[in-house]
Amino acid sequence: MTVLRFATHLWFDHQAVEAAELYTGLLPDSHVDRVVAAPPGAAPGAPFLVDLTLVGQQYTFLNGGPLFPFDPQVSLHVLCDTQEEVDRCWTALLEGGGRESRCGWLSDRFGLSWQIVPEALGRLMADPDPEVVARVTQAMLAMEKLDVDALEAAAAG
Repeated sequence: MTVLRFATHLWFDHQAVEAAELYTGLLPDSHVDRVVAAPPGAAPGAPFLVDLTLVGQQYTFLNGGPLFPFDPQVSLHVLCDTQEEVDRCWTALLEGGGRESRCGWLSDRFGLSWQIVPEALGRLMADPDPEVVARVTQAMLAMEKLDVDALEAAAAG
C-alpha cells in the first residue's frame, strides 16, 4: 500500500482560513500550504479547503458549514518549554471569544479545544515519589492555565 499523504482533518463552519492564519502565526514551523476554492455550486471563489502545517504536522481544514461543531472530545496538545510560551499561546487562543477550562484546557473562538501544557508538568508527574505526583496532580486540578512555579512548589511540598 502506498500512502501519499496523512493529515488530521478538521471541519470548520466557515472560518478555516482565519483559523489557519491564527494557528500558523502562533506556532513555530507552521505555514499555510494551499487554499482550495469551493467546488461548483458553492459560493464562487470562497475558500473550501486549507492545507497547512502546524509544528511540522499536516492538517486539512474544511469550510463545511455548521453541521458538525467541535467538542472537547478532540483537542490539539501544545507542549511548551516555558511559562512564557504557555502564557503566549493561552492568551492568543483565548482572544476573540475563547473559553478557559480546567487543567490547561481551553476552547478557542472557533470552538476547537486545546491543551496548553508546560514541559515541567510531564517531568513532575514522572517523579518516582508518589507523594510528589499526588501534590502536583492536586495543584494541576485546581488550575485553569497551568502555572509552572505553582506546580514546582507543589512538588517541593
